[in-house]
Amino acid sequence: MKIINFQFLLVSASLILPMITPAFHKSSMALAASTTNYDQPIINQQLVVNKSEFGVKIVNAEGKVNFFPTTTVPLKEGDAYGWRITIDNYQGKVKWREVLTLPQAPETWTTENNKNFSISKDGKTATSTRTVTPVNGVIENFWTIAAGDPLGKHQIEVYIDERLIGTFAFEIVPF
Repeated sequence: MKIINFQFLLVSASLILPMITPAFHKSSMALAASTTNYDQPIINQQLVVNKSEFGVKIVNAEGKVNFFPTTTVPLKEGDAYGWRITIDNYQGKVKWREVLTLPQAPETWTTENNKNFSISKDGKTATSTRTVTPVNGVIENFWTIAAGDPLGKHQIEVYIDERLIGTFAFEIVPF
């Protein structure tokens, strides 16, 4: 009887612990949906955002990538700006959607993956969708500054399985 009670206690704890653990973290939370096909994003899994940050990514002369958190981005061709979001204890792939809104349309839009990319009719908003496996719990996306990119206030919204998990307001200023 003691073994059965102990097993019952373990099963109960394993079911209850994921529901109460987020209360002990100072993090934002979103829920996503689940399938058993691991080639697809896992959904209905609790999603806990541990950290989200926006900044510039610069590669130095030795090829080392440096990330500098900021909300002011110099308009310097070749540098990149973007976001990183750290997710706690998430297993499998994550499908995210990013909506980038500019103050005016750039001269051109380019991306590495045109298949999952669309531009609004006025040319000021781009929507990108990706399915990725987080590396050390991190998902990220960066844009490379190009000739013809506009100065001014920009905004990026990041969604996972249609839930807003991050909004980044920033300004591109003259270099």
